Amino acid sequence: MNLRFVEAFYWVATLQSVSRAAEKLFITQSAMSARIASLEEELGTVLLDRRDKQFRLTMAGQRFLKHAGRLLELQREIKLEMGGEVPPGLQVRIGAIESVLHSWLIPWVESLRAEFPALELELSVETTPVLIELVRRGALDIVFTASPANAEGVRTKAMPTMEMTFLGNARLHRKRVYRMSDFAEMDLMTFQRGSHPHLALLDQLKAAGVQPRKVHAISSISAMVQLVQSGFGVATLPLAAAKRLPDTAGLKVLRCEQPLPPLPIHANFRVDPSTTNAERVLKSASAFAAAF
Repeated sequence: MNLRFVEAFYWVATLQSVSRAAEKLFITQSAMSARIASLEEELGTVLLDRRDKQFRLTMAGQRFLKHAGRLLELQREIKLEMGGEVPPGLQVRIGAIESVLHSWLIPWVESLRAEFPALELELSVETTPVLIELVRRGALDIVFTASPANAEGVRTKAMPTMEMTFLGNARLHRKRVYRMSDFAEMDLMTFQRGSHPHLALLDQLKAAGVQPRKVHAISSISAMVQLVQSGFGVATLPLAAAKRLPDTAGLKVLRCEQPLPPLPIHANFRVDPSTTNAERVLKSASAFAAAF
């Protein structure tokens, strides 16, 4: 039995889509369909119900899915025992929110390439909702987000949280310590509406009993930084990202009597019975983020 065909069926069944499975395995949709058809011919039964456009496994397909997972796990165990579990070219598709990108992601990727010299990387920077949808669809292998994915077949691991801070213009903001009531009188900038930093800022202002003048929702860290430099307002950013900004001219971290809640970071990845590459990459990321 050709295990490539088994793997094709496993991902079609898991992602409930021929096109998404083809994207996952870096093959064309027609090649994916051909593999499923060959597997069905070899098994002498139909695995996918093709009578309408709605995805559906046949009863035989539901039974074989369990066998497919075990076959791929056995393949992985054999490769591991024989010393060939890690392929010469490690391909990994990673997604991250901007807060992770501007803090530990780039130096971690550099260390990952040192560990896996043949690393082939695909990197996407998006908001948390977009990244969760991409890993759910199988378009990305691992995503670092501010919320857990909570999707079928996707595992979540809590990463080290990120300290949040207020970033202001050094020329305009000269006080040593600020209160939330001080910030309420300024134009405040944070991430997109509904994001963890946005909601946390509103909660802190409410807890202090103050009504903010304006809270601007901006998804780009670089845009917020340039606006702070121009004197537009004060931004809430991860402290690690603020320290790694390429251009810090005129910027100042503003201390507050009521510190902002830390930003939670979650690593979400799809379970792949044929390889432990995702787990290896995640282990490396966890260790690096903790040390960072």
